Formats: sequence, structure tokens, C-alpha cells
Amino acid sequence: MRIHSSNHPWLLLAILVVLLSFPGALSSKDEEKATSKKNTKKEVTYDGTSLIINGKRELLYSGSIHYPRSTPDMWPKIIKKAKQGGLNMIQTYVFWNFHELEQGKFNFSGRADLVKFLKLIEKNGMYVTLRLGPFIQAEWTHGGLPYWLREIPGIFFRTDNKPFKEHTERYVRVILDMMKKEKLFASQGGPIVLGQIENEYSAVQRAYKEDGLNYIKWASKLVHSMNLGIPWVMCKQNDAPDPMINACNGRHCGDTFPGPNREHKPSLWTENWTTQFRVYGDPPVQRSVEDIAFSVARFFSKNGSHVNYYMYHGGTNFGRTSAHYVTTRYYDDAPLDEYGLEKEPKYGHLKHLHSALNLCKKALLWGQSRTEKPGKDTEIRYYEQPGTKVCAAFLANNNTESAEIIKFRGKDYLIPPRSISILPDCKTVVYSTGEIVSHHTARKYMKSKKANKKKFDFKVYTETVPKELEGDSYVPVELYGLAKDESDYGWYTTNFKIDESDLKKKGSKPTVRVASLGHALHVWLNGEYLGSGHGSHDEKSFVFQKPIELKEGENHLTMLGVLTGFPDSGSYLEHRFTGPRSVSISGLSSGPLDLTEKSKWGNKVGMDGEKLDIHTEKGLKKVKWQKFSGKAPGLTWYQTYFDAPESLSPAAIRMNGMGKGLIWVNGEGVGRYWMSFLSPLNQSTQIEYHIPRSFLKPKKNLLVIFEEEPDVKPELIDFVIVNRDTVCSYIGEDYTPSVRHWTRTNDNVQAITDDVQLTANLKCSGTKKISKVEFASFGNPEGSCGNFTLGSCNAPVSKQVVEKYCLGKAECVIPVNKSTFQQDKKDSCPKVAKMLAVQVKCGRPKKN
Repeated sequence: MRIHSSNHPWLLLAILVVLLSFPGALSSKDEEKATSKKNTKKEVTYDGTSLIINGKRELLYSGSIHYPRSTPDMWPKIIKKAKQGGLNMIQTYVFWNFHELEQGKFNFSGRADLVKFLKLIEKNGMYVTLRLGPFIQAEWTHGGLPYWLREIPGIFFRTDNKPFKEHTERYVRVILDMMKKEKLFASQGGPIVLGQIENEYSAVQRAYKEDGLNYIKWASKLVHSMNLGIPWVMCKQNDAPDPMINACNGRHCGDTFPGPNREHKPSLWTENWTTQFRVYGDPPVQRSVEDIAFSVARFFSKNGSHVNYYMYHGGTNFGRTSAHYVTTRYYDDAPLDEYGLEKEPKYGHLKHLHSALNLCKKALLWGQSRTEKPGKDTEIRYYEQPGTKVCAAFLANNNTESAEIIKFRGKDYLIPPRSISILPDCKTVVYSTGEIVSHHTARKYMKSKKANKKKFDFKVYTETVPKELEGDSYVPVELYGLAKDESDYGWYTTNFKIDESDLKKKGSKPTVRVASLGHALHVWLNGEYLGSGHGSHDEKSFVFQKPIELKEGENHLTMLGVLTGFPDSGSYLEHRFTGPRSVSISGLSSGPLDLTEKSKWGNKVGMDGEKLDIHTEKGLKKVKWQKFSGKAPGLTWYQTYFDAPESLSPAAIRMNGMGKGLIWVNGEGVGRYWMSFLSPLNQSTQIEYHIPRSFLKPKKNLLVIFEEEPDVKPELIDFVIVNRDTVCSYIGEDYTPSVRHWTRTNDNVQAITDDVQLTANLKCSGTKKISKVEFASFGNPEGSCGNFTLGSCNAPVSKQVVEKYCLGKAECVIPVNKSTFQQDKKDSCPKVAKMLAVQVKCGRPKKN
């Protein structure tokens, strides 16, 4: 542990270090006194229990929010919602290639305004973890590394390589000097309390052997040498060199993390994955909030003091920023969805978890831990502070199929399947990870009346497919190096001669075969479109093969190599290759014709429309547009105008009828779309594409689409408004009442009200009110929010009761018990454990 100070004698510091090394050695009251005496101290230190900020130990609930994946006008609401969700810290990467796209030219404006983003976090009274990279992965193109680094002579990424270290140090110093200038470090009174250098390096370290270890030591020395007054971490790096803290990434760090590599370091969880990022071709994926809550409760019960949700808000991979095959929508199943709306119950259930853990704060930070194992699947972990009433317990049931009874201090507790119950006074259950009492929401896409009021008048401009390009390469040029991250597209042309005798083979047509390392490919022969092929995130290589009609004499083969982003993981990233690698013609009388090395290849980067910026108002005039006749070939640009969707709710475009390409609105890159890559469920992975409100003006918004595939149907495109106005509750009659009923006064956990009862709480967003009860059943209903159905048991008055409590209100509270719903005191299904399912519709009152 490092404690920096020039204001106190070294002996006092030594005593403090010893005291802080033992959780029970210094009481919480002593801490409060020490803090009041040292209120000018700003440095952040740590011990084996937690980070120590301004002299106080802290429990930290953090969420990843990436500034480039939303817009500056969205940042305030997203950060505010994160705080309201119980977070006290925001974690973000710094995206090197977003700031220094061209070598030596840094950009910190717009979505790249890192300082503005961090100051908004500070304004909300929250801390910051700054993850510098240089490599970040993050499903971001090239893992955050600028393309131009690949062209530095003699460079090898992320190893003990002089060119890479020189450029990394220059970048790191630019960022950290800027943070220091803006007084953003905690040692200056700012919000940054924790830094991270490198990212999950252990995944590649073995590939670099001794040079890998030397690189990690160098990176650690670099940031510590700047004496910024904050601790530094390396995630998934168990051999992180002192004083670097090793931290955990994963879904269940309470079980998978071997722990800090030194006793004086705290247990930090830098990435708790709230879902799985999606790639094109993926079916829907989710991670339940019960599983997330279980993992967090377990981690804190085992001496954890910091968790970061990756992601808390995923946002959007605008433009061409996503890594290969990764969807434009990012971590949409996070507590705040792509649009920044609360995804319930994930948001609310985790908020309740943070409240429950805060009730345990004194015990967790100052108590002595003990563990009991009463059964094969059950476990008790509790913390007590000797000589006080401070005590907190975590009762865990690892049985995934049935509830278990745990006897603790003379009392029986029924613990639901695979769950943890939290007792902040070792007596009272205030929260169960397996029982959700927060409300649920279902997201709806409503077709905009204003944006779709007129039939879209599309105009088109089609790219010319080149027949013969300049070039003297005898093999197809590697696609990353050809495109240089300036475009997703690279052209390849070659010519070859066919003799009359070559065409006399009977039985089958000649076949063209193109073996590609990825990502996608379009092929033409003598100006005729043959088709396309593509790989996938897991298997990038593919073979395009098709029978062809050759002509005697010279034939022209044209290929368009297509990128879906740069790779974002793995060793030797600078030597990763893609694009067409082998081209041949089979089925000729003279035998196979290998075009790979026997023909000269011409090349060109990008589309003419890209170079002319025809996705902008100014660039539109540089080409001649034609009225769309209802059918168009591939490589066609489509443009039209639309009015902004009504209301202030988030907006999106649905790309029904389209194939694959890019979208711009008013010159702003919305992102890549790929409707034709279907999942195993025979569905497009992503249909709706977020258009931030800051991209829009009230009227005459320019929509430009570049479409790779032929015969698409742009008339099926529409604009939608996004809401979560469908609000639900799904609660069992025997669930634990909400943690909101409890508070801690001194060393006692007390009820806020005299009558602690289980309730269903429904709340509309903004100024909306409950306009309709769409479903209500007290019995054994089935389904989920947006799709409930009656079961075999139902209280007939369920809907009337809910309407009485909720209609016309912005928020309502419904008691969940038999007396509320069985007013005649008759239970038609007494052996059924009752659930209450409610679904209401929120809206604004209609004006007369």
C-alpha cells in the first residue's frame, strides 16, 4: 500500500498503515474522528479491506458508461439515473483511436469530450475509475488502438517493444496531464479515485514470454512514476507487480477470483458482465438480474468491497466504431438500455441490492468475518464487530432447484433456490437475490406518425463497379492494410484470358472459387454480379464458390472486400490479416486456373460516394441522383428527408426490407446495419438503429443509406419512438418486503414505518400516469411483462383491485396479500402459493 503525504511525520504514517492493515484494529468511530482531523487529505489509499478515500473506507458500486457510445446531451440523464440506481462510481475506458485517429492530431470535442463527461460525474457526487488502455478491447474497433500504429516500422503491440512503448507513453502522458490540468484526480479534489493501465493482459502474456512480463512491469512503473495520488489496477492480472492491485473480471468473481496477490490489497471486481455483447448472426441473449445480484452479494460476503457492472449502460457503436461483426447496439440488456431507459427489473433489483449492502457497511468494513457450512448446498457468512451490535449475515442456498431452511442463531430462515438472503443486523432479512419486488417494464417501438406521415421519396445513386484498376500486386492485397480504417471497402480487379479449348469440357460449368479470411465479399465477372459471401465472428474465413459463364478471350473479375470492423482481441494484433487470399477457376479443359499469383491485381479503397461525402447536405450535390423506380442494384446510395419523430422519447429507424450497409442522419454516422445475416431463429440480429435526438432537427432531416445488396425494399423502412410505458409487477405473496422499509440508526437496523408489508410498486416515467390496467391476476399467472396469461388459479377481483389502487396515478402501491384480493375470504385454490402479476399502460392524459 502507498500512502503519500508531506504534511505528517513518517512515524505517524507508519502507525496508520499498520492500523489500517487490520479491519478490526480501528473502529468506525475512530475513522470518523480521523477523517474530521484530516479533512484536507485527498489522496486515495487502500488496505486489505477496501479503498480508503479521504481517510474513509468505502463500499463502491460502479457502472461502466462509455462516453463515445452516447451523445453529450444524453450524458447528464444517464449519469443521474446511474446515481439513482445506487451507484457511487462510474468506470470508463479512454478510447485512444477515438481521440487520435490521425497521428499527432488529438480530438476532445463532441462525443470525445472526456473532460466534460468526467466533470458531469463529479457534479453528481460520484467517483471515477479511468481505464487508460492503451488496449481496451471493449468490442471496439482495433481494441482502441489507432490504425496508424500498425504502420510504425518494427512495432509489435503490447509487449516490450520500443516503438510501441514510446507511442504508448506519449499517449498516456497526454491523457493524464490533461486530467491533472483539469484537477480531476482525487488528490486534487477531483472524482478520479482509481486508474487502470492495460486490460486483461494475462490472456496474451504467454505469447510474449519474458517480454510480456517486462512490458507489464514497465506499464506499472510508468503510471506510478507520475505520482498522481491514486491507486492503479490491472484486471485479470494475478501477477500484477506491486503496488498495482490485481482485479477480477467475469460473472462470478466471488467463486473464480483467487484474491489479491498481497494481503494488504483489497478485492476489486472491475467487470461484472451484465449480459453478453452481440454479434451479427446471434440470437437474443440475456443474463438474469437474479444471477447478477447473487454474484455481487457473494463477492461482498467474501471480503469484496468494489463491484463494477460492465456495462451499466452499453449505448451505441456509432459510425464504424464497432469491432468485427459486433452489432451497432451494445450491451442493450444492461440496467440502462441502449437508449438510456431503465431496464426493469434489472435496474431496480440491483438498486435494492446496493441499499441492502449499505445497511451492512459497518460490519463489512470493520467486522471480523466467520463462515459456517450447515449443509451441502448452504452456507452462512457473517461479519461482527466485537463489543458492538454491528453484525451482518449472508445466508446462501446454492441448490438451483429447491429452497433450503438455514438455522442461524436460533431462528429458521427459508432461503429460495440459488439465492442469498441479506441480514444487516444478523436477524432481519431485508433482501433476497432471488426475490424481485421492483417493478418490470417491457420496451415498445411505436411507429412515428410525424416521421412516417408521407411516403418517402427516395432518390438513388449507384456506384460504378470497376472493370480494371491500377495496381502491380501479384496477390490480392491484405484488406486491413488496403483500407487503413478509412473505409469498410476495398476493390480488387484482375484480368485473365480463356482459350476456346478451355471451354470444351463437358458435364459442368466452370466455377470461380474465392477463399477469404473475412469479413464479407461481393463478386462480379465481366460486369455481371455473381453474389456475395461472408464469415462470422467465430469463423471469419469462408469460401465463395459459384458456377460461371466465361467467354473466349479476356475476362474481367472484380471483387469487393468488406470489413465489419477491426479485431479487438488476441496477441499480435498488428499482424492480423483479412480479405481474399486465394482465387481460382476450376472446370476448364486445361485444368484449374490459379489467379492468386498468376495475374496482376488492381486495387482501390472505398466508394466514390464516401470520398465525395454524399452522406452530407454539401456532398449530395456532387453526384447526379435518380428517382428510385422500385428496384436498384447493389452498391446503391439512397437518400430522402423526414421530419423528427414526435415527443422527446428516444427515436430509432427500423431497417426492414434492407440488406447490409451504413446509415447517416444529417451527416452523422448512425452505424452499420446487417439485416440479411440471420440468427438460428431465422431473424435479423438487430432491426432498430438508434438515432440520438441531438442528430435531429425538427423538420427536413437528411437520411442517407449505403446499401451493398441488390433488390432491397427501402419503402419498408420506418421511424419509431421508443418507450417503456408498459409497466408490470410479478411478486409472490411470501416474498421479502422491499429493503426500502429499512434504515440504520447508529448500530441498529430499524423499520422506517410501523407496518412493514409486502407491496407491488408501479411507477410511470416522467409526467406520465397509469391510463389502463391491461392485466391483473392474484393466483398462479404465467408469462412475463408484456405477455402475461391467466393460470388455473385467479382471484376474480384482481383487476378491479388494481384499478382502484392505480388508475390515474403516476405511481401506485398495492398490498400483496390474500386480504387484498380475496375480499370474500374464500380461497378457491388454498394449496397454490399465490403470485401477483400486474401489467399497466402509462401515458399522458389526453387533452380535451
